[in-house]
Amino acid sequence: MDSRLHSVYDEVLARNPGEAEFHQAVREVFDSLGPVLQKNPQYVDAAVLERICEPERQIIFRVPWVDDKNRVQINRGFRVEFNSALGPYKGGLRFHPSVYLGIVKFLGFEQIFKNSLTGMPIGGGKGGSDFDPRGKSDGEVMRFCQSFMTELYRHIGEYTDVPAGDIGVGGREIGYLFGQYKRITNRYESGVLTGKGISWGGSLVRTEATGYGTVFFADHMLRTKGQSFDGQRVVVSGSGNVATYAIQKAQQLGANVVSFSDSSGYVVDEAGVDVELLRQIKEVERGRVADYVERRPGARLVTGGSIWDVPATVALPCATQNELTEQDAKQLVANGVLAVAEGANMPTTPGAVALLQEAGVLFAPGKAANAGGVATSALEMQQNASRDAWTFEYTEERLAHIMEGIHSRCEETADEYGEPGNYVLGANIAGFTKVADAMIAQGVI
Repeated sequence: MDSRLHSVYDEVLARNPGEAEFHQAVREVFDSLGPVLQKNPQYVDAAVLERICEPERQIIFRVPWVDDKNRVQINRGFRVEFNSALGPYKGGLRFHPSVYLGIVKFLGFEQIFKNSLTGMPIGGGKGGSDFDPRGKSDGEVMRFCQSFMTELYRHIGEYTDVPAGDIGVGGREIGYLFGQYKRITNRYESGVLTGKGISWGGSLVRTEATGYGTVFFADHMLRTKGQSFDGQRVVVSGSGNVATYAIQKAQQLGANVVSFSDSSGYVVDEAGVDVELLRQIKEVERGRVADYVERRPGARLVTGGSIWDVPATVALPCATQNELTEQDAKQLVANGVLAVAEGANMPTTPGAVALLQEAGVLFAPGKAANAGGVATSALEMQQNASRDAWTFEYTEERLAHIMEGIHSRCEETADEYGEPGNYVLGANIAGFTKVADAMIAQGVI
């Protein structure tokens, strides 16, 4: 890290104790910004770094609800409205037992730069709860979501803060949240949430967008080396929306995707993943990867080791933060991996990133590679604002164009700062400078 950034980073550590994921996210961005400060001393003079690391607003609230056995349960809700220099706060809600303030701040901080890279007029925010929807009935999930929105509604709006889904928050949860917002406010404000059902204001391609976008970005990276997805052997971690649709798009582009996972283990399917079976098990039945193996001849379940032990030329980590370790990176390199693109948020540890880059592996950070989800959320907002609905083909074309633009911005910025092919540096600098310039233009607020 550049010496001029050390004092700011030390202050971040002191002001946010115990928030390891947030510290990691800040450090990852700061490691790229030394050359930017040398070129733009006004950022130091205006204390942009100090301001961008401090959320504009942090909201923590109690979420009481009643389970099916008529017992009162208590969870904690969060919304961190991090930066609105480019537009209304935009970012998902995560419902998972691991959620605490540090996780939400790390995700919100990443979201600032991810949203900036899309070129869309949206700021950065994130939220969620330590509620676990897994194993809960539809009635329990509904009652929790209604209680959660009873507090959250006063802090959001289509011109203020627009949440979407994340881990544990899919179409079911967004529906319950939107219904309660509409009930409380007496307004059909479609643009207040994204990820809605197609029949009531949602956008086609939104479900597929993050996975599709990750593959689009990775394909552009491969093309810089004269390659494409055609004929690649691909491993994808996770089995949620991001992973499922990354698998689907990679297969459409000619790849053979041989593995996916969930918290119980990973599946190896040498014949190529049956996406429709995976969708049935995960999206309809809400089952486990073991259910896939039971119904797919030739597939096998592995409950030990790491999915990154499976030989692949392209790896797409699409599960959760810090899932791909330095040891995993060594194994990927030994197995001949050409490219790694993050479909999840910060799934690769810093040591693993460094090792992959040193080995000459094309590496796409999540703030660039997985920006397709939030970009399509912004497209959903456009459709809501104009009371319009676009076709799947047109929306996917817009998404593909946005991801091409993100790749170009990262590539050109890396070249400008003397680090050709360094997508981490390119993404961090391109995302940061746009926000920093807007903050300076708007004064000290």
